[in-house]
Amino acid sequence: MTQLRVGIDGRAFTSPAAGVRRYVSELVPALLARGEPLELIALGGLADSMPRGVSHVPESWHPPTNLGWVTIGLPRAARRAAVDLIHAPAYTAPLYAAVPTVLTIHDVSYERHPEWYPYRRDWLRRTFYRASARAAAHILTDSEFSRGEIAAAYGISTDRITVAPLGASKSFGDGDARPASLPPEVTMPFVLHVGDLHERRNLATVIRGLMEARRRLASSSLSLVLAGVDRGVGDRLAAMAEDDGVPEAVVRLGAVPEETLRVLYRDAAALVYPSRYEGFGLPLVEAMASGTPVLASRAASIPEVVGESGVLLDPDDPRRWADAIVQVITDPALRARLRASGVARAAMFNWDRTSRITLDVYQRVAMRQA
Repeated sequence: MTQLRVGIDGRAFTSPAAGVRRYVSELVPALLARGEPLELIALGGLADSMPRGVSHVPESWHPPTNLGWVTIGLPRAARRAAVDLIHAPAYTAPLYAAVPTVLTIHDVSYERHPEWYPYRRDWLRRTFYRASARAAAHILTDSEFSRGEIAAAYGISTDRITVAPLGASKSFGDGDARPASLPPEVTMPFVLHVGDLHERRNLATVIRGLMEARRRLASSSLSLVLAGVDRGVGDRLAAMAEDDGVPEAVVRLGAVPEETLRVLYRDAAALVYPSRYEGFGLPLVEAMASGTPVLASRAASIPEVVGESGVLLDPDDPRRWADAIVQVITDPALRARLRASGVARAAMFNWDRTSRITLDVYQRVAMRQA
């Protein structure tokens, strides 16, 4: 088989979005490990941020904006690298290029719920996302839920969209969590949320449930630990605990390195994930792989990912969240069942599977172009 040259947007390896960085940093080594006649070339970005085995083409002149990079710089880099196709791994892709583009869209929350993104220029981002989706030769996404959402949002046939579910890094659940101790501001028992603090994450519901759970557990030191970048709601969440007279009940860590995250999963009573909208929800799989019980909302892609291996709850019912938190803390049999079931479920989601599906899409798109 002739070697396939794929140019991947190199800026994704240093993306401000942690989920995008994890996607490319896990997918690319998995693709290379397949041993297929495949060469991956990073187009632009920082050369020293690329995984081993990936060559790099530096950026040439382009307008000094992300839009300028994607529309002008990325196609020029692809032409210089003589690639067979471009993989744009995060929402935006060249509208015109000499070779076809495979575009990954992780979710379309921007389009389906613009009320969650009240930024002055959000309309421009949404317009460019839509144009990118329609210009792409093929789209990859993380779940069947997102496949249907993309088709509905952009008027694209589902035949042009392939589901390639994500996986947890092998470092989660390997029994070697370091450092051995929790961050100093975290004490047990605690429930954990991983991910950016954003309106769509619906964290107010779980805080109300947490406060009720603390009252039922009588003088409990139970807290909610938030590991993720604050996107504008953190102060409001902290104020809820302060108004209840227990400011220590909400602990904000911000973004944490993977080794700290592994310890948090290891020691948490549960991952709480009350989100209203997810294209996949990678922390769900990471938690299950780590043996952490999962309490999550019955919404969007979450049931598709968790299956029957977690407790699924109404995202608008704080009392049910309180019930579930109390039960997972006080019922050892439930914890053991959720741990075992979660580990088995997480094994279904792995980067080898993601890379196999992704490579198949590359090959089909390249064959159509030939």
